[in-house]
Amino acid sequence: MLTALLDPEAPGDAVVVRVGEETLSRRELVDRARRFAAGLSAPGPVAVLAEPTVPTVVAVVGGLLAGVPVVPVPPDAGPREIAHVLADSRATCWAGPPRDGADLPVVEPAGAEPTATASTAPAVSPDAGAPALILYTSGTTGDPKGVELSAASIAAGLDALAEAWGWTSADTLIHGLPLFHTHGLILGVLGPLRFGSPLHHTVRPTPARYAAARGTVYFGVPTVWGRVVADPPAARALTRARLLVSGSAPLPASVFRRLHALTGHLPIERYGMTESMITLSARADGERRPGWVGLPVAGVETRIRAEPEDGSDDEPEARTAASAPVAQVPADGESIGALEVRGPMLFDGYLGRPDATAEAWTEDGWFRTGDIAARDADGFHRIVGRASTDLIKSGGYRIGSGEIESVLLDHPDVAEVAVLGLPDADLGQRVAAFVVPVGVPGDGLADELTGLVAEALSWHKRPREVRFVAELPRNAMGKVQKKRLG
Repeated sequence: MLTALLDPEAPGDAVVVRVGEETLSRRELVDRARRFAAGLSAPGPVAVLAEPTVPTVVAVVGGLLAGVPVVPVPPDAGPREIAHVLADSRATCWAGPPRDGADLPVVEPAGAEPTATASTAPAVSPDAGAPALILYTSGTTGDPKGVELSAASIAAGLDALAEAWGWTSADTLIHGLPLFHTHGLILGVLGPLRFGSPLHHTVRPTPARYAAARGTVYFGVPTVWGRVVADPPAARALTRARLLVSGSAPLPASVFRRLHALTGHLPIERYGMTESMITLSARADGERRPGWVGLPVAGVETRIRAEPEDGSDDEPEARTAASAPVAQVPADGESIGALEVRGPMLFDGYLGRPDATAEAWTEDGWFRTGDIAARDADGFHRIVGRASTDLIKSGGYRIGSGEIESVLLDHPDVAEVAVLGLPDADLGQRVAAFVVPVGVPGDGLADELTGLVAEALSWHKRPREVRFVAELPRNAMGKVQKKRLG
């Protein structure tokens, strides 16, 4: 998995990781990671407080070299969440500063003292099929679940992205994303260590820090890119880049267009989950469209299942058997259905939850993403939202809230928005938009937003109700909790 880092022919003095102002050469990282690995007295998982620091990188790499699962813990997690993650993962030690809820032996990430074994290969050859990382979901429907990812699945996912993005050792990756999830940790740290592309983590993903860093590939989430385009000088500094990649949430079309205007780059949008890594992406050598997450990456297959009109497919006992054909929606770019995927980068299961693991897969071997999507005749995919909260059934129509939110976010007086279906005696559900306005909303703004959706999409997708709110409820990961609205 860490191919380039462990390459004995690679220059040992070359800087491979920079976090803020602190740097690590290949030799230093291998040495410190090996010494950390040697200090792990128990074979069980190691919990790492995933702060944006060099010691975090050392601890993660050290755990991987030792062949024990690494459990990244969000630095802003509270005592209850920390206690749940440590108990559920059965972590045997803790790496990082002390935290309430972390009552485990502490293993300090190794310091900078050099040793004679600095450039040698690690003594342990981890099983590629064994769990390498246990990442915890955001827990929107209960306590977070541990997602087990093997070294083999991580390597397959990274290699697929290297092929799609033309990612090589000639690149330098810049980002300031958190190091406890797929985007910031697997793509943003393990990717560079696999391909030999230096990493500069900016600690915080501010426009000024992105502009000051000199790289060829930049990672960001829509909030980051929204702030970048609001700072034109910083945005123009990114013209020297090769790729700007956006993920973890839909990128508003207005931000996509503004990035293009300021930097000359059409951003790469992609789609994935903790359980699947990245399965869909625009390509470096291909088409890029605002609001579309591109094509399946190498090794991935997708299908968009049509839901029976009576909704019977929602019940486990009524699901399609492996021997029966699965009805899919037309590949017309408009019809929506349940997105299912399969490929070598998918997870092995939810730790200690065989029922949840079985529930996540169809009987014929496809992973149920829980997202609703559309696909066009060229194979391009568009994610509409989560089936549990973003699929609205109104007046006989099946409507995805994500496309409505994208249109509303293009309005200059809308700061944030969440669209959902509220119970309606006539329609079944009515489309409702909860809008955080920019400033005090004008008297006609609600009607203006309704008309904007009707014109951009279609009449039946327009919000029947617009509510202005001061803020949207979010969980610890920053995801909107729509079930608390209404």
